[in-house]
Amino acid sequence: MAMETSQPQWERVTKPDVPPFSVYTIPMVKSERDDREYRVIKLQNGLEATIIHDAKTERAAASLDVATGHLFDPDDMPGLAHFCEHLLFMGTEQFPRENEYSEYLTKNGGTYNAYTSTTNTNYFFRVAPSSLHGALSRFAPFFHSPLFSASCTARELKAVDSENKKNLQNDIFRMFQLNKHLTKPGHPWRKFGTGNLESLSQAAKDSQKKGNLADNGTRQTNGISTAPGTPRSESPASIPELEGDGGPVGREIRRRLIEWWKTEYSANRMRLCVIGKEPLDELSCMVSTLFSPIACRAVDPAPLVEGHPFGKDEMGTLVCAQTIMNFYCVEISFPIPYQAPKWKYHPSSFISHFLGHEGPGSVHSYLKHRGWITALSSGAQALGRGMGMLRVTMQLTKEGFENSREVMLTIFKYLSLLRAAELPPWYQQEIGDLSQMRFRFAEKRAPDSYATSIAESMIWPVPRHLIISAPRIIQPWDISDTENGGEHEMREMLHSCTVDKARALLMAPKAEFDRVGATAEWHQEPWYGTFYRVQRFDEAFVTTAVGVNDIKELFLPGSNAFIPTNLDVERREVNQPAKQPHLIRETPLSSLWHKKDDQFWVPRATAVISIRSPVAYECARNAALTRVYANLVSDSLTEFAYDAELASLNYGFVATDLGLNITLTGYNDKLPVFAKTVFERAKSLVVTEERLRVIKASLIREWGNFFMDQPSNLADSFMMDLLSEKRWPLQDMLKELDSITVEEVQSYIVKLLSEVKIKAMVTGNMHKDEAIELLENAENELQSTATSLPVQERTLIPNPATDLVWPINVPNPNEPNSALTYYMHIGSRLDPHLRTTAQLLSQLMSDPAFNILRAREQLGYIVSCGLTLSPGESEFAIRILIQSERTPTFLEERADAFLDEMQGILEQMSEEEFETHKAGLASKWKEQPKNLGEEASRFWRWIDNGFLDFNYSDTNVEVLTTVTKADVLSVFKAYIHYSSPTRSKTSIHLRSQTPRPVRISEEAVAIFYQKAKESGLKTHAVTWKDELFAHGEPLLAQVSTYWQPILQSKESGVDVDAAKVLLETLPALAREFPAHGNDEGKLRPGAVLIEDAQVVRASRKVADYPVPVVEWGDLPLAKI
Repeated sequence: MAMETSQPQWERVTKPDVPPFSVYTIPMVKSERDDREYRVIKLQNGLEATIIHDAKTERAAASLDVATGHLFDPDDMPGLAHFCEHLLFMGTEQFPRENEYSEYLTKNGGTYNAYTSTTNTNYFFRVAPSSLHGALSRFAPFFHSPLFSASCTARELKAVDSENKKNLQNDIFRMFQLNKHLTKPGHPWRKFGTGNLESLSQAAKDSQKKGNLADNGTRQTNGISTAPGTPRSESPASIPELEGDGGPVGREIRRRLIEWWKTEYSANRMRLCVIGKEPLDELSCMVSTLFSPIACRAVDPAPLVEGHPFGKDEMGTLVCAQTIMNFYCVEISFPIPYQAPKWKYHPSSFISHFLGHEGPGSVHSYLKHRGWITALSSGAQALGRGMGMLRVTMQLTKEGFENSREVMLTIFKYLSLLRAAELPPWYQQEIGDLSQMRFRFAEKRAPDSYATSIAESMIWPVPRHLIISAPRIIQPWDISDTENGGEHEMREMLHSCTVDKARALLMAPKAEFDRVGATAEWHQEPWYGTFYRVQRFDEAFVTTAVGVNDIKELFLPGSNAFIPTNLDVERREVNQPAKQPHLIRETPLSSLWHKKDDQFWVPRATAVISIRSPVAYECARNAALTRVYANLVSDSLTEFAYDAELASLNYGFVATDLGLNITLTGYNDKLPVFAKTVFERAKSLVVTEERLRVIKASLIREWGNFFMDQPSNLADSFMMDLLSEKRWPLQDMLKELDSITVEEVQSYIVKLLSEVKIKAMVTGNMHKDEAIELLENAENELQSTATSLPVQERTLIPNPATDLVWPINVPNPNEPNSALTYYMHIGSRLDPHLRTTAQLLSQLMSDPAFNILRAREQLGYIVSCGLTLSPGESEFAIRILIQSERTPTFLEERADAFLDEMQGILEQMSEEEFETHKAGLASKWKEQPKNLGEEASRFWRWIDNGFLDFNYSDTNVEVLTTVTKADVLSVFKAYIHYSSPTRSKTSIHLRSQTPRPVRISEEAVAIFYQKAKESGLKTHAVTWKDELFAHGEPLLAQVSTYWQPILQSKESGVDVDAAKVLLETLPALAREFPAHGNDEGKLRPGAVLIEDAQVVRASRKVADYPVPVVEWGDLPLAKI
């Protein structure tokens, strides 16, 4: 390999049979602990890539980020960038089969995904390291020779439409789009990014109406060049396929997509990150060879969106918006400059540090003590390249909503306090020190996630050797430079955060606005239908907001006492890291497992303490009381714990079905002191009427809102109600909340903690004696005694030879989607061969389920199939989940049809493909934890469920070598296929209450058309098939709307009365010749409807209490 200097900091590399590329010569700034090797290269076409050699990685990965997103959609085709992301995966010239990429990754232990944002679109995957080249060979052509398969156009239009419909009742999406809608006219931020069938097809329909589309569908379709400036003959990309292409409208949409792609998807707009085991030279050549064919077009490599979305009419306003769910929230936004160029000092992070603080003197502390908020957060939002926003978001109580004016004024008064304060440099120094510490001790994470973060940050305007560090490290101010040393730009930003620049968004249900006397006219956002109104801040509000702070409870925070001072790590080299923790202490009250870190070498630890009490699940009221108590403890710790959180010392105090889980993670230096305070508070909590009222109201809203969640989540939750021995349905707990009193909670705390069983684990940079001391301190604080009762989650085992269906209405009356959870019980996880065979079967079913039920049949956006564990993890099943506008009964019919097809796929699968799948699954099981958190999670899983199966993955890998295709087919036929006489199947049918609009078949419209011709209709201008059936069967109302102006026009040749009679025949024709889209499906003979869930629960056997699969006490004790 030859290198020559082409420009400062870059060296040109030439090698036979590899397109030349340039290497950035300055070494990457990385953590001293980071053992990976980095290189930044630039291809001749302008694409930049960060290449990472990781000799220890067990997954290779890649992420390609394109500097275009939905803000660059054509004005007349909202959602085109998102549609491009969908259709891009549907085959390339090199690999034309549309499922080639996904199937290759699945077989080789991989996954993939993509997302479209405002000014970037990202594609990423991970795969077994040995399969990286094959994966990249399939990945790279998406960006230089995609087919944009015409046969997939109509399908993927429906997929985008289904994805949008999934979000229509989601307040996050609704408020996001409302903020965009309320943008100054003509600004691209206003665009509708997801897109739907209407937004993507309207321009083509308009062209068709104007006669601009040829009868065969397109004006012209340009080929997609495989190399910059290289003309070529007709290719698969430019030959319209007739089936599924959406007719003339669909072909025009595809033509516009290709036209847009050829402009926006340019090599110089692409940033790539690749992680593999191969040496840097080999990876560099691989990337240059595979990605050099991408065309570089004459476009800006990093286009900025000019101007801020807020103009003079948008600033200084209050927007009131109606929510679907029951909550109160206010969000205050300030326009700020694009933050990436300010990477050195991160001024927005400095301001957010104060606005979002939760310690004494903070806005959070003041408003919480007044009973007006339950949460507050602040931070910069990157709207897209060229724009920024600083936001403060507060979750309000009912009283806070009623006093929202005072809540908002508190923010402005705190900003006045900040502007008037000296703000000494040690604040920035402390913020910077914490960022340096996080960077220094950053651990590895999932490689696809890491690759994506790097690919995204490569567009930052920083020197290439700072790609990793610049987004993460905040530098101290240079006090010698008053203009460019950091403080000045922070002050400029702070002084721009004023009431005349702000916009507030107040969110609540309509009934709450009505209750407080809101009478102004409501308007409706066009894409999601959110009702809103806008008013300017009144003069009195503005006068108060610009005044000095007069709230004495507001003051600046002091220094952080939780910043660790001892970051030493005692490193003892071992031949191989231990694969399990050791039981180092066991008493009738508690058991403690421990592992001193032997591979990650960071000054952090994790402690998990599970307090289990039979009192916690005695009744629904106790379950509710446990949650109230846990939330009260967390509420009482907010001010104390916030500095700890800033110093990466975190805790969780969470109610479970069995009691309480307390988790402590972070730098071990201050962790024992932090833990002591948490347990002191848990034991000595004094419940007040005011805080109980806030916590109860918050839980009532939270649990009530759960039933407004998307149907797929609800269906899974209802399934768990049938499977868990100790789980109380949320609706039962909700009924108990309102009547809970202070005295009851106070006495319940004593009762809950009196007799318990404690399971504990400590891992990381803590020795055995330190772990024992931590648990003993907790026990001393709690003063609990040991319960004699077993306290362990167990499952209710579904009975064999059953076909149960539980029909339930979707609680949200406006939710258009239904859902099916289709659960096929297999057996006990204690049978290694059965569980291993079932997991292989799950992998084999996953990709076909997606391709058939979602991609081909377009049942809905949410479709999945995979292995699922029962509560307590003693049993397992395969579950199919579908969310759709179709009825659950129809979805179950299609799930059964899929099982028929799946059997054929399994029977016809070659031994070579079968073995590839086995190798891919084995590679997943062989994957080792990448950080302390992953290791702790793996260990805790087996301690928590009681099986102590720390060798689970190794056992599976060994057993997998013996699994044959015949074994997989045997499990499929016995447990999965509906023809099995012993199959145990339960399905949740969650049905939408929204009436499904009637569709009409092509046969019915053809008969209608014939009748129209018989009545005198002139046919020369009628193209009803293309216009009505381009995207499947249309709604009856759409057909009527289409024909009415045609028949009633003077040129139609049809008498007015005859036209009216003809139109009135459409409903009858729709019934006589039913559309497939109206098919509601039928249950199989023998299916039994569940009328009472408790009867089903009572009929099921409770699984045995877990027994350790290995007697770990026989092993040598830990030496540390």
